[in-house]
Amino acid sequence: MRKILILGAGAGGTIVANMLRKQLSDAEWQITIIDRDERHHYQAGYLFIPFGVYSEQDVLKPKKEFIPPDVDFVVDHIVKIDPEQRRVETRTGRYDYDWLIIATGCDIHPEEIPGMSDGWRSSIFDFYTLDGAKALFKALKYFSDGKIVLNIAEVPYKCPIAPLEFVFMADWFFTVNGVRDKVEIEFVTPLDNVFTKPVATKALAMVAEKKNIKVTPYFDLAQVNAAEKTIESHKGLKVGYDLLVAIPPNMGDKALIDSGISDPVGFVQTDKHTLKAANFDRIYVIGDTTNVPTSKAGSVAHYMAYTLVENLIREIDGHAPLPKFDGHATCFLASGFEKAILLDFNYAVEPLPGKFPFPGMGPFSLLQESLGNHWGKMMFRWVYWNLMMKGLDLPLEPQMNMAGKVRPSA
Repeated sequence: MRKILILGAGAGGTIVANMLRKQLSDAEWQITIIDRDERHHYQAGYLFIPFGVYSEQDVLKPKKEFIPPDVDFVVDHIVKIDPEQRRVETRTGRYDYDWLIIATGCDIHPEEIPGMSDGWRSSIFDFYTLDGAKALFKALKYFSDGKIVLNIAEVPYKCPIAPLEFVFMADWFFTVNGVRDKVEIEFVTPLDNVFTKPVATKALAMVAEKKNIKVTPYFDLAQVNAAEKTIESHKGLKVGYDLLVAIPPNMGDKALIDSGISDPVGFVQTDKHTLKAANFDRIYVIGDTTNVPTSKAGSVAHYMAYTLVENLIREIDGHAPLPKFDGHATCFLASGFEKAILLDFNYAVEPLPGKFPFPGMGPFSLLQESLGNHWGKMMFRWVYWNLMMKGLDLPLEPQMNMAGKVRPSA
């Protein structure tokens, strides 16, 4: 019996496991998925926990609910990957494979920034982990006067729009609590503005300005001075805070680094169109683990899964993989007051205004705040649990469609 081994049962690994099981006979193919956690985290929901919109119960479900019964699910920690022997070692076992899919994601590492750990979970918080989001909920609950700084330490990081979502939601949160005039919000980023793409940046910067959110660009974080409550750049610029919301460095799984599979920070060099590992045979990579130049987000992993599964099946059947993945990302950005902004883009085309997914009809508006987008954002949790994680098709094309989008005039 031939073997496919999937490392990681997050969004990418789970979707791929479901898709492969439907196409490969369980009499011929053993599919095994390994993950260190029995619980599946809806990571996009972490953002809403600090503001009391979601609770822990809204973002957690058992992983077994989404893994097919004829896929072996192993809860263990990966220790070493040996691509020459086609073998993976865990703390308690050893697994051979014919094909390997790496979907181990990435995590935050506050210890990588000098001084950040000194104030961790006292005056410095995150919302990229469940525990961090819960701790930030308690901190914001009684915050009524002072300065909140959101700082992005470095790129890349998961869900590039999430930091903007946080400050937009914070503006709403403090407004409805009647203290917005006493709370200063500052967005501090190493980028040249609030986002990376010119058309989207212009639109999103206008929203930030309307909400009276100060933007400090080109800030290359060097250290955190927790005692004096400042962050400091390599150029010596200091920004003070009363409460710091940090986006620490993101890194891939340590086992990838230790095994020489990835770069020094844990991201695997991946062909951005075929999703094959660039330097290793019979290995594919999906989601946040890749180094491809698109967003590290659940929608991207979902779109990637179609190309990855098709190419893996092609190689099994003796055909070359096709360069089909175009970097497609679709992201709802919550902006508070029951509104959201929708972005749809890929490697070559930046977010543009227009209607999505149906030209002229929508129902969602691109690069505009709308109530319809808000309900799209809130509905996505149901879609995630009931469709995406079960490998069911959505009425969205894996490759980006230009229909309904409006290019800016020259």
